Amino acid sequence: MTQAVATAFAGLDRLVLAVSGGVDSMVMLHAAASIAPDRRPALLVASFDHGTGAVARRAVEAVRRTSKELGLAFRGGKTDRAVVTEHQWRLARWTFLRGAAEEFGAPVATGHTLDDQVETIFIRILRDAGPRGLAALFAESEVIRPFLHLRRADLARFARARQVVHVEDPSNSTRSHLRNRVRHDLLPAIARIRPGFPAQLLSIAKRSADWRSRMADIADQLDAETGEDGSLRIARGALRGYDAESLRALWPSLAARANVVMDRRGTHRLAEFTTKGVTGGSIQLSGGVEVLMLRDHMLLRRWDWRRVEAARASRLGAPAPRTASHAGRM
Repeated sequence: MTQAVATAFAGLDRLVLAVSGGVDSMVMLHAAASIAPDRRPALLVASFDHGTGAVARRAVEAVRRTSKELGLAFRGGKTDRAVVTEHQWRLARWTFLRGAAEEFGAPVATGHTLDDQVETIFIRILRDAGPRGLAALFAESEVIRPFLHLRRADLARFARARQVVHVEDPSNSTRSHLRNRVRHDLLPAIARIRPGFPAQLLSIAKRSADWRSRMADIADQLDAETGEDGSLRIARGALRGYDAESLRALWPSLAARANVVMDRRGTHRLAEFTTKGVTGGSIQLSGGVEVLMLRDHMLLRRWDWRRVEAARASRLGAPAPRTASHAGRM
């Protein structure tokens, strides 16, 4: 474990360790601390309390205490609102981790394993993800994952041998979460019938990651420019000649340059708009994104719903929506 972590962290000056208190991330913490001080980057241990109760608080406290024992800097965070879904937990956690990384001036490292990758691919298949999404954790990323080639059982053996203190979250066994149903029920059932199924999922992810990388290379060669406001301008001439199928492959890579993640429906709509849209036209996509067809280029940007509603009301001859300061007045 120590060698895997040392190899993954080599050449880095600073690093944020995302440690939940579970066995995988606590193994990463201990392995990182065991690297010789003159060979390891400056480390900040970051742990986030999702506000789910006593176990979550105890996990963060265990991380804080262990970090102190190992002589590593620690930063804790906690959600300031009620979150109840896996997606909300992930968003809140990553908002905290990215904030810590930005202040510390370093990338984030997580304890994800090969088993996490298999589960993620399977979940994305269930959700009808395209090839870009099926790359899952194999996709190029700024996140460092030293254990992505190791199994969860490998880390568990290390934890037992080194007596690594960790906190078991009881929510990891409840079937109310999709990932737990996949982990404990669906994947084991399929693997009993088809033992090679996990390896097949990993093969799909590797091919998808290669495909995603090639699409990113093509997108980088197009005449596109990212604005200071996060918008993206693409010359219409650069997209001319691509059919709808090719555009469905290219647009997600282009949108990623503006930190926009496109779903399947939005990708199909935007491909059609690119080939059939007219100057002055626009479409709205999920996630508060709009794309405008201008004379020489297409503009992808975040949209203000008040501005969109005002334009819609103007076309229909209705009064524009009131701002929040006037809401509720008679």
